[in-house]
Amino acid sequence: MAERTYRIHVAAELSGVRVELIRAWERRYGVLAPRRTPSGYRVYTDRDVEVLKRLKKLTEEGVSISEAAEMLPQLLAELEASRPALAQEPTPTRLADWREDLLEAAEALDQRRVARVLDEVLAALSPLKAYEEVLVPLQCEVGARWHAGAFSVVQEHLVTQEVRARLISLLHVSPDKGHRRVVLACFPDEQHEIGLLGAALRMRHEGWSVTLLGQRVPAVEVGTLARELKADLVGLSAVMDPGARDFEASLSSILEGVPKGIPIWVGGQAARLHHGACERLGVHVFESGDDWTRLLGG
Repeated sequence: MAERTYRIHVAAELSGVRVELIRAWERRYGVLAPRRTPSGYRVYTDRDVEVLKRLKKLTEEGVSISEAAEMLPQLLAELEASRPALAQEPTPTRLADWREDLLEAAEALDQRRVARVLDEVLAALSPLKAYEEVLVPLQCEVGARWHAGAFSVVQEHLVTQEVRARLISLLHVSPDKGHRRVVLACFPDEQHEIGLLGAALRMRHEGWSVTLLGQRVPAVEVGTLARELKADLVGLSAVMDPGARDFEASLSSILEGVPKGIPIWVGGQAARLHHGACERLGVHVFESGDDWTRLLGG
């Protein structure tokens, strides 16, 4: 399984070491050797973040950074020695068990059990892994069962409300000091925002500054805010299908207000259904997790 990594602004937020200082320490003392993404961005591992924390603590105690850098082999050995004491990452079987427990709790209309299992998931996993490995598959399965008539509206809402509450909680404590800014909003009549909340969480952890507008946003307001904030990207969510004509009309109204040159991405079932209209209007459709590389790199 791929090791979790962070952009430099997120690593700075997590470690408490300023971006400029991280770069200076790398250049002058070689304390870290971050990897590079295909787009050329530095990415840092959890171990890198721990190294930065320990170097920061030493310098705060009066040790010069040059002396602290000489202690790096010792610091790395201490970190490596502590690794066995860390909790092991849950197996794919455990992830599947959590998802099944949540579905069984929804079937039984047991909201307390749904909440208890979700809290267990968030305690065991990183925010992004919890979202991608448990919350997203859970929501997809709940939606599929609702469409098939196997879940009632009450069962679907029971799960969705608990997931939504936890995503909002994760967003409150996520880093949000990136240099690149994105505006995220639902279509004017769209009430489903779970996907948008997940996108906000992912982008904040990738080093973006996110302005999240949520449900039922008037078309003109999206463009106005994107202009005032000098946004680098606009992300939209369109889940419920209003029909081809209304979908294109809503998207066109949003586009009228967004300054030229700002990339616009739209995700959700309705966006995928009306892919052709999006292409005609010059809008990118987010179709799968594979599109994250293009979206974040662009």
